Amino acid sequence: MNQHDEPAVLHAAPAGFYELQRGERFAYFAAKRVIDVAVVVAAAPVAVPLVMLCAGLLRLSGGKAFYTQKRLGKRGREFTMWKLQTMVPDADKVLDRYLSTNPEAKREWDENQKLTRDPRITPLGRYLRKYSIDELPQLFNVFRGEMSIVGPRPMFPSQSAQYPSRAYFNVKPGLTGLWQIGIRNGCSFVQRGVLDTRYANTMSFSTDLLIMLRTLAVVVRGTGL
Repeated sequence: MNQHDEPAVLHAAPAGFYELQRGERFAYFAAKRVIDVAVVVAAAPVAVPLVMLCAGLLRLSGGKAFYTQKRLGKRGREFTMWKLQTMVPDADKVLDRYLSTNPEAKREWDENQKLTRDPRITPLGRYLRKYSIDELPQLFNVFRGEMSIVGPRPMFPSQSAQYPSRAYFNVKPGLTGLWQIGIRNGCSFVQRGVLDTRYANTMSFSTDLLIMLRTLAVVVRGTGL
């Protein structure tokens, strides 16, 4: 990822968040928590019916409506993250078979921990991912305080050994963040660590607001997956 590929929002706030006084950092995180809850409450009248509608469609198509996964939160604490089900049954076995017969996909997975063409995703799931609708149940995680609206992409416990930075563990993972509004599938796992470090060092209300506004643009354009 070169300088031209980086989201412009990376440079939206001055570096040195952790050079602030402890009281200033506490005030930021306290206000961030209030904003998180306010956003969840404001979004609920639209998000809850939309999630229920999509859950019903998933059930009608013969699959499960929701699935949960263990992810790492602030200070490395595990929590259960919620999403709409967008993958086929036995998705892990499907992935293992696919990677064992497709060397290029195996290299992509090893580098990015993500596939451009993922055989596990269902047709309906592809649509839900395209517009990031599958992520809406994570508002529940935000309400519980396990996640924030803005932060690093939630990490699997198994990925912690490969993660190149400690910045992730200093903040709550986010429903959206620099990775989600950036180059996404073109971003390696190492580059995600760079983005997380930059976010941790430039956290501010202006940075969070810019990320949320750019997230809306990503959703409208349908550039998820």
